[in-house]
Amino acid sequence: MRLDKFLKVSRLVKRRTLAKEVCDQGRVEVNGRPAKAGTVLSVGDEVAICFGNRSLRVRVESLKETTRKSEAGELYTVLERDSDGGADHIGS
Repeated sequence: MRLDKFLKVSRLVKRRTLAKEVCDQGRVEVNGRPAKAGTVLSVGDEVAICFGNRSLRVRVESLKETTRKSEAGELYTVLERDSDGGADHIGS
């Protein structure tokens, strides 16, 4: 699954176009390397996202084409959170 689609389906980023922009700005890494929107993810990959003054690192647990909002959190496990207590998504 493409990185931008995973970010949208997992609801870490609200819209896929915004996910693509975030990737193009170099604010997303996969397994420690800068990643583009088209980077293909696999289960077990680690994704780090910078949300401005916050950052989030997650491990991909599942890849699904669609998911309900209540199930979106099951697609990843939060490994590290450096935040000011705000929401863990971009584009509210």
